[in-house]
Amino acid sequence: MPKITKTAAGATFRVRVQPGASNNQILGVQEDALRIRINAPPVEGKANKMLIQFLAKHLAVKRNQVEIISGHTTRIKTIHVIGEGTEKKLQNIIDSISV
Repeated sequence: MPKITKTAAGATFRVRVQPGASNNQILGVQEDALRIRINAPPVEGKANKMLIQFLAKHLAVKRNQVEIISGHTTRIKTIHVIGEGTEKKLQNIIDSISV
């Protein structure tokens, strides 16, 4: 189960990204991170941009409210999302894929 840390402005969590996939998709949970496939290649930050766009869409926030805190050049990243109810939205996504 991924650790979701509530912050004053939103929530922080970890993701494990598989860039260069055939489609964008949340696969499930791997260890303490949400596992996500992204169809953008890991070149010049394209996968990171696509990840931000993908997470913003699924969490119903603007792209500028999603930030990669660490792991810009690795598959495991720490994400911070600004917005009320972000922690609950993220938990709902995890619950829906765990069924």
